[in-house]
Amino acid sequence: MKKKHRWHNPIKKKKPEERADKMEQEETLNPELEQKEEPAESTEPSENEAQEQEKDSELLKKLEETQKKCDEYLDLAQRQKAEFLNYKRRTEGVRKEAYDDGRRDAIGMLLPVVDNLERALDAAQEENPLHEGVAMVLRQTRDALAKMGVEEINPLGEAFDAMMMNAVMQGTEEEGEPGTVCQVLQKGYKLGEHVIRHAMVKVVAG
Repeated sequence: MKKKHRWHNPIKKKKPEERADKMEQEETLNPELEQKEEPAESTEPSENEAQEQEKDSELLKKLEETQKKCDEYLDLAQRQKAEFLNYKRRTEGVRKEAYDDGRRDAIGMLLPVVDNLERALDAAQEENPLHEGVAMVLRQTRDALAKMGVEEINPLGEAFDAMMMNAVMQGTEEEGEPGTVCQVLQKGYKLGEHVIRHAMVKVVAG
């Protein structure tokens, strides 16, 4: 019986490792097999980014307009406040001046009463019960005037002051120093710096 001979392929099979090495070499040598570079990203803004930038620009513009209006309203409010404060000060000044004028007028109407009480007190005898009553009324009236800030102008022996006095008579050198008041015919009164009634005086000539 004859032996069967196996047929052998003359071409030697390559191992998988050898095939892989060969493919790598082919890829290295063939530039077409190399990976293509990714395209560079565009630096130009996309449509969405452009829309966002436009919205931001509009919002910024509206914000600037709103801020401008706020500044205008604030300036208007500050001017109105300043005008109101000026008006208030003027009103208070006018009111105070009107009050002071009214008080001076009222005091001026009381002064003749004080003059008459003083004359009645000088005329009445001390033993007369009327003397004590007149003196009490006069004292209370003077106290009331003093509480309101009224001061007497009684410049006997002082230098003549045209701002406080009216010279109605002229005295001689024997009555005092030249230019001084030698007699007070009627006392004057003042309230603060305002003279309610000038004193009527007699002044030594000089």
